[in-house]
Amino acid sequence: MNDHDPKISDPGYPTGAPENVSRRRFLLASAGITAGSLVLGFGLSVAPNKAAAAAKDMPPGSNVPAFLELRPDGKVRLLSPFNEGGQGVFTAMAQIVGEEMDVAPDSFIVENAPAGSDYLVVYGKMRITGGSMSVRTSYDTMRKLGAAARQMMLEAAAKKLDAPVSDLSTEPGKVVHKASGKSLGYGELAGDALDQEVPSPDTVTLKDPKDFKWIGEPVKRVDVYEKSTGKAMYAMDVKVDGMLHAAVQHAPRLGLKPGDISNLDEVKGMTGVMSVHKLDGAVAVVAERFWDAKTAVEAAKVDWQEPSEEEKSKIRYMPADFSTEDFAKQLANTKGDGTEAESEGDITSGFDGAAKTVDATYQSQYLHHAQIEPASTLARFNEDGTLDIWLPNQAPEQFQAQIADAAGIKPEQVKVNSPMLGGFFGRHFLYPAANPFPQAVQLAKEVGKPIKVIWTREQEFLRDPLRPMAAVRFRGALDEQGMPVALEAISACEGPTEALNGHNPDKVDAMAVEGLTGKSYAIPNRRIAQNFVENPTSLAYWRSVGHSMNDFFYEAFLDEMADAGGQDPYELRMKLLEGNERLTNLLKAVGDLSGGWKRGPFDAEEGTRRARGVAMASPFGSEAAAIAEVSIQDGQIVVHDIWDVLDPGSIVNPAIIKAQIMGAATLGTSEALIEEVAYKNGEPTARNFDYYPILGGARAPRIHAKVIESGAKMGGVGEPPLPAVPPAIANAVSVLTGQRVRSMPMDKLDLKKG
Repeated sequence: MNDHDPKISDPGYPTGAPENVSRRRFLLASAGITAGSLVLGFGLSVAPNKAAAAAKDMPPGSNVPAFLELRPDGKVRLLSPFNEGGQGVFTAMAQIVGEEMDVAPDSFIVENAPAGSDYLVVYGKMRITGGSMSVRTSYDTMRKLGAAARQMMLEAAAKKLDAPVSDLSTEPGKVVHKASGKSLGYGELAGDALDQEVPSPDTVTLKDPKDFKWIGEPVKRVDVYEKSTGKAMYAMDVKVDGMLHAAVQHAPRLGLKPGDISNLDEVKGMTGVMSVHKLDGAVAVVAERFWDAKTAVEAAKVDWQEPSEEEKSKIRYMPADFSTEDFAKQLANTKGDGTEAESEGDITSGFDGAAKTVDATYQSQYLHHAQIEPASTLARFNEDGTLDIWLPNQAPEQFQAQIADAAGIKPEQVKVNSPMLGGFFGRHFLYPAANPFPQAVQLAKEVGKPIKVIWTREQEFLRDPLRPMAAVRFRGALDEQGMPVALEAISACEGPTEALNGHNPDKVDAMAVEGLTGKSYAIPNRRIAQNFVENPTSLAYWRSVGHSMNDFFYEAFLDEMADAGGQDPYELRMKLLEGNERLTNLLKAVGDLSGGWKRGPFDAEEGTRRARGVAMASPFGSEAAAIAEVSIQDGQIVVHDIWDVLDPGSIVNPAIIKAQIMGAATLGTSEALIEEVAYKNGEPTARNFDYYPILGGARAPRIHAKVIESGAKMGGVGEPPLPAVPPAIANAVSVLTGQRVRSMPMDKLDLKKG
């Protein structure tokens, strides 16, 4: 068999591997580059140079040759420390580096960087694509990287032109000597630039933002052509010589082990089957073709066995009688004051002096990531003892260590290849039992050939780690004027971070309560706490993490307090934000964007009875506000419009940010109305999109997006536009129906009015 894909050996494909000289010269020739061409950068340099020699002691993000390759035609290959999954980070990286380097973003070819210490640019010590951290945590670092590369070009040009650096300037893609009228393209200078010292990040001069050419502009995305022409490579597209396919059947419940396969001989005799394997919590079939492997493994009749009591204590085990309905009741009935996460003022005196009190319990549901790309991993052991692995991931260095452990080799022997992501929303972090890589590594070892494991949607839905369920008990106190004077919120929840790293009874998982904590409203007495309740499911980060549910809880309860105090919820927020110029401007902006705040109910021109709801959120360093307008038709909520305004402080690409707002608001509507993972008898009731629908075009609202650049410290943009959307919808539905909306998904509610 030879299903080798030429893309893998294409010299343009980023392998990250060091190359010997003869190989390099072959690659250069294959790429249309003559052997004497001048190339700056990772993987293709043809001789020792100062830049490479100095790289060992350089801080993350400053080793120019590790990031940039300049080609003779002026094209620049940039290895991005962050993976592209539709959020536009490749384009942002090209804009930031290109701005300081003086290269137009459309001259960049951006690919994902391999695992390595050079790329730990998140706060200079770590690397993840998530938490809306990519641009905001690396902005200065990547600017300095581009400025350093430009400085190296100037130094190289000064020697070639026999002119002082001070007499030189740059224009996009070239160094200019105005006195002589001469200029040298970056491609011409690349080789000589390699012999220049890489400037220290502390010594480079950055542009004055008023001189920016591309930062702040809606430049075109660099990844659109590859995606729109089907050329973009995802993990499940990757092929290598001699590769076989594997399909798996997971245990129906977490923690079960494969026993006998009663029809093993029948399975082994099926078309294309080469071998059958028992894995941790699964069985696998290996075949030349995936369809044959899938057909055979689905036919396997496996005796799934319960773990021992000792084994249960060491794993996350799903009982056979677990149901989400019962678990929701358990969460809602959880007692206790909890471990304190935030406290301000005196909560006791706040309630003692109250004219009126309000209390309510809110609940959220489990959610799937439901990314379009199925989970997959290709593993290949090489003759030199190294392991090549291709898998969708959001943190290559974290995977490298775990993969090495699974393979029984050293981390430096594992080369993590990170193809483009087909959506993620937090799915591709390192979750126990939720990644196919241990299966691929084991099978590649046992079979002795490269193995690609692909999880079908049904298998993915069995092992996708979930957004946690939570129940929050609220108490609110009002004064004689109906203004909030005290608020307490106690969440019964297991946070995703403590689910992964272990629960500390003396600490609160910040992500379990974010969105309850950190609110800017001037309520003088506040207390936020968490009661830890362990989940039997595996848990994960989901888009906007704790904010995705906690802002729903908080903002909907704030409307309850407004109603109890006879206050308009929009005006109440204005009063509670007095003196906060940034958030006051934001709230006014979303009101203006909607054509002026009006709560309703009111009659729309086409005759439907409608109402509006408003909500705010402060996630990931940004500020967001949303207004939703809804009606009820045939007992079903119709969200007509969402006005969503985001203030991320400062921006790189306004077009991408607007696209992020559109996507986040759509996902927030889907979460609020439809999505829910339900369990009965320990098993999920949905194993594919037929029973786990996501918002379709027919129910998608019109989304009106606006970006405010307030000048505050840069915040995230991918996740912040979501959290204000569900409570805005809930508050609108409550106005329209007179019923408080205290849980999601709202399609499950029995709406009596509207």
